[in-house]
Amino acid sequence: MKLGPIGKIFTLSAVVASAVGTAYATHAWGNYHWARTAPFSLALGDNVSGPWDAALASANSDWMQSTVLNTYIVPGGAKPRNCRPTSGRVEVCNATYGQTGWLGIAQIWATSSHITQGVVKLNDAYFNTPTYNTTAWRNLVTCQEVGHTFGLSHQDENFDNASLGTCMDYTSNPEPNQHPNRHDYEMLESTYSHLDSTTTVDSTSAAQLPAEMKGRDFDRQSSWGQLKKRSREGAREIYVRDFGNGHQLVTHVFWALAEGGPAHRQQRANEE
Repeated sequence: MKLGPIGKIFTLSAVVASAVGTAYATHAWGNYHWARTAPFSLALGDNVSGPWDAALASANSDWMQSTVLNTYIVPGGAKPRNCRPTSGRVEVCNATYGQTGWLGIAQIWATSSHITQGVVKLNDAYFNTPTYNTTAWRNLVTCQEVGHTFGLSHQDENFDNASLGTCMDYTSNPEPNQHPNRHDYEMLESTYSHLDSTTTVDSTSAAQLPAEMKGRDFDRQSSWGQLKKRSREGAREIYVRDFGNGHQLVTHVFWALAEGGPAHRQQRANEE
């Protein structure tokens, strides 16, 4: 499904969530955000096929309900297998990336906390198996990975907690967690409650990135940099690779359940 920009009314009011329970914890990832001089529309490049078209349309419909950002789908600018980024927007891709251990990864290129481009990769090597070949799993992972490209992390980092009813949850139960919830939208309002003096949206700002950050495929664990955060059971991780002068690559990893153990991942990293 290809959708164009949709007009909407934006507000910049920051909503301060009540600090009661896990569901109300701040779940921004650091200070990462898209620089913009006004409420903004962010393009999602459609490099997906088959059942992923519906999953991307669902994620787009969900996130465009935010009052501070609008998403819209455009024809993709990447080849799905390597899913190279496009400056000023997010490319979303699916392909059989192999037995990497991960269901999906979201990556953002940032300069001094300002996101300049992002990619989402969805791994058909696992989604073509009976465990993950469901609408619910595709919706959960697509919604979550796209959410990471806005600067969101996870609401809940305890795998054993009850489902929060959000795609930004740590969970092995996709059915009730296919879409954002109220607190996700509140977190976006808080993150984007200020304006910047410049914009990285729909721009060529990524052209200023160092050469080693450009034109490369960062889908191997060995290329992600330093592990910064891991969920208690190890199924979600965040890596940061520092290229100096404020330039960073941030990678959110959604590991397949059977392959999420640290020992398994270390063995795979050693093999690389």
